Amino acid sequence: MSKCRNCKIEILDRTGVCPLCHCVVEQDGSEREVAYPDVGIREKRFALIIRIYVFLAVMAEALLVFINVNHHKGIWWSAITAGVFLYIYLIMKIGIQNDAGYRSKIILLTIFSVGLLFLIDEVAGYRGWSLNYVLPAGVIMLNVAIILLMIVNWRNWPSYLLFQLFCILCSIFPIILWKKDVITKPFLSEIALAVSIFLFLGTFIIGGSRARAELKRRFHV
Repeated sequence: MSKCRNCKIEILDRTGVCPLCHCVVEQDGSEREVAYPDVGIREKRFALIIRIYVFLAVMAEALLVFINVNHHKGIWWSAITAGVFLYIYLIMKIGIQNDAGYRSKIILLTIFSVGLLFLIDEVAGYRGWSLNYVLPAGVIMLNVAIILLMIVNWRNWPSYLLFQLFCILCSIFPIILWKKDVITKPFLSEIALAVSIFLFLGTFIIGGSRARAELKRRFHV
C-alpha cells in the first residue's frame, strides 16, 4: 500500500505516483488485496482456453473425418461434428469473450443455432424440418427475447424498436422461401411474421412520442 502525503490518501494499487497530484508516493511495505480483479489476466487465460479447445477440436475432427471416410455408410456425419465444434467455438468467442452488445450476441447466436440445425437436417437427408419449423421458431424466440429485455430494461425500452424491425425482416425471409416452394409448411412462418409485426406495432402505438422520437433518431429524419 502507498501513501500520498500531499493529498493525504492511501492508494491500494502498486503505483509510484499519486493519481490525483502525480507526486511520488511513499511505500509503507504492507500488502493489501486489490479491490478489483485483474481483467487482463482473466482475458489471457480464457484466450488460452480457446486456443487449447481449437487445437483439440481440430485433432478430434481430423480423426472423425478419417473414421467417416473409411467407414462411410451414406451419411457424412463428420460434417455434423465439425458444425458442433465450430458452434461451441463461436459461443466461446462471441458469446463469452467478445465485448459486443448483448443484442448482437443474441442475434448471432440465434443465427448460428439455426445454421447448425439446418446442417444436421441437410446431412441427415433433408426432411425440411429445419426450415419449416426451426427457422420461424428462431424468429419467435428473438421476439420473446425482446419482450423479456424490454421488461428487464424498461427504462430504455425505445432502444429495442430497431431490434424489432430486424425481426420483421427476418420473419419475411421464411415467407419468401414459402413462395419459392422451399418451405412446405408455412403455418409457423406466418405466426412468426404476425408476432414480429404485432410486437412492433404495439410498441410503436403504446410508446407514443418516445417511440416516434427513437425511430426519427435512428433513421436521421
